[in-house]
Amino acid sequence: MDATTKASRLLPQMKLPTSNLNTLTNNNSSSLVYPHSRITAPLCKLSHGGEQICCQSNEASGSHCSELNWRKNNVVGGLSLQNHKDAVGKTFSLVDACTYPGSGIEYSHTAEEKIGVLLLNLGGPETLHDVQPFLYNLFADPDIIRLPRLFRFLQRPLAKLISILRAPKSKQGYAAIGGGSPLRKITDEQANALKVALEAKEVPANVYVAMRYWHPFTEEAVNQIKKDGITRLVVLPLYPQFSISTTGSSIRVLQNMFRNDAHLSGLPVAVIQSWYQRSGYIKSMADLIENELANFSEPKEVMIFFSAHGVPVSYIEDAGDPYKAQMEECILFIMQELKARGIKNNHTLAYQSRVGPVQWLKPYTDEVLVELGQKGVKSLLAVPVSFVSEHIETLEEIDMEYKHLALESGISNWGRVPALNCTPSFISDLADAVIEALPSAMAMSTSSSTSEELYDDPMRYVLRFFFGSILAFVLLLSPKAISAVRNNIL
Repeated sequence: MDATTKASRLLPQMKLPTSNLNTLTNNNSSSLVYPHSRITAPLCKLSHGGEQICCQSNEASGSHCSELNWRKNNVVGGLSLQNHKDAVGKTFSLVDACTYPGSGIEYSHTAEEKIGVLLLNLGGPETLHDVQPFLYNLFADPDIIRLPRLFRFLQRPLAKLISILRAPKSKQGYAAIGGGSPLRKITDEQANALKVALEAKEVPANVYVAMRYWHPFTEEAVNQIKKDGITRLVVLPLYPQFSISTTGSSIRVLQNMFRNDAHLSGLPVAVIQSWYQRSGYIKSMADLIENELANFSEPKEVMIFFSAHGVPVSYIEDAGDPYKAQMEECILFIMQELKARGIKNNHTLAYQSRVGPVQWLKPYTDEVLVELGQKGVKSLLAVPVSFVSEHIETLEEIDMEYKHLALESGISNWGRVPALNCTPSFISDLADAVIEALPSAMAMSTSSSTSEELYDDPMRYVLRFFFGSILAFVLLLSPKAISAVRNNIL
């Protein structure tokens, strides 16, 4: 396939009115579909290899669309997200976004495409001095500590207190892995590898990194996107499964930025909400597991132990977070792939990294490790399934804390699957996901976010903040309050 043909199939200039966002529906096969009506083919220009490529196409490749169908991306146009409860246990395909079986979209715009890919990640302190401010940014996020609306004025004072009290323990963890998180370095390497993979697939793009709680912050990445004149953007969270505390939190920041910027609000954007169900990801995980099993003297006797980052149960039950259902489905897919290769080991899933007195997703990793030792399990392979990069949860929590606990509990043979990092098959599949998402890009809706309703009345906000600050000052300086925080949150 020549570059001109590829460009015509991947980069239609989609002009979709805001009202059409509400017409996207789930059919029986859980695919995103457009209402049927007439379609006019796009005319676009793409810079490729230093040349201008003009293209116009009235149809897409059937074989390419078939590939999109079985890949089943969960992708939406604009910076809106699928309803959390509706997304539980479901996947979405882009087959209709490729074939355009009549969508009511008029294509007459001519432009030179400049593609951008925005990688979303958590971020991490690069030095021990960064730990406390990083923790403050983390706990100041209302998607991490979800306070009732009436008490949201306590968010920042509470975050300040928790970050100060928790910093010494966290610094010990980061000191144990070299004095800082490797997440930025690895994510930058993934961004560079993705850029190379996209170029190899004849889709040149600028790739940006946006961290939620440390540098480079989302705002820094978005400002660079504006400066570079990006005309079509794909947002790719480096979280395989969707959660309101990870992908959801970063998208909320993007929504606020784009809503308040005339240029950004008109930028066509596609959001890949989750990609745990992609065949390339599943096979890459299975490859790593198969390789590590080979290091055991009796591979068939090894318990495959999936450890995922936990979230509070209230996120699932009250907020409709699909994370738990997607995680369980992800494990099912990985085990199906392993069984297809003749690997039929026993496996289990547990959740790690809980914080505070509230109930988190169970079973807990530390408790399950003890139980497995008591049941006589001697060989165990830990698989960090919700992490695609090495960071403190893998290098310190799993490799040190949980390994020590497992050995103490009678598990004598311990192994751990490395994070995907820049595994070539994984990076190639991310590049495919980006390419498949490009046609669905559209400008975001300009409707107001309900999360901002509290601040519509400035006087109301000032009064609450003033009296709330006094209350917070009294409560947070109370010896009993500090003791409770130390005992229950830290």
